[in-house]
Amino acid sequence: MSKQWDSRVLRDAFGAFPTGVVAVAARVDGKLVGLAASSFTSVSLEPPLVSFSVAKGSTTWPELRRAEHLGVTVLAEDHGALCRQLAGPAGERFTGVAFEITDRGAVLLTEGIAHYDCTIREEFERGDHVIVLLELHAVAHRPGQPLIFHRSEFGRLA
Repeated sequence: MSKQWDSRVLRDAFGAFPTGVVAVAARVDGKLVGLAASSFTSVSLEPPLVSFSVAKGSTTWPELRRAEHLGVTVLAEDHGALCRQLAGPAGERFTGVAFEITDRGAVLLTEGIAHYDCTIREEFERGDHVIVLLELHAVAHRPGQPLIFHRSEFGRLA
């Protein structure tokens, strides 16, 4: 095992671990704002907490973090194109996407397999990312398989 590496080697090593993918979205000042994240994880049952990470250089996060509530949607196995769309130009992220908006402004993508209505509990700047800890206020789920992100590609559970 090497104690020295460059960023490509480290990215490839991190990519060996498969993750699910979520959309984090809200209505902010009347506008839909959202991003895709593959760093989502459950944190605690009591209190109910989840987290995700976002790059410090994100231009979306400073706007999205101003929302009263955030919607987190677990993307389904056929949402690879949707995930790429959510990572694309901000003005096109929700074009043709079915969603609902809660009374508090959380945006939930209709076809997701799980939905979480959240507020920001804490943020931690670590390295080149911000770790966002979210408190859950409502949850829902339906049958389905998740979109998997592994070695920089989308896939499905076998």
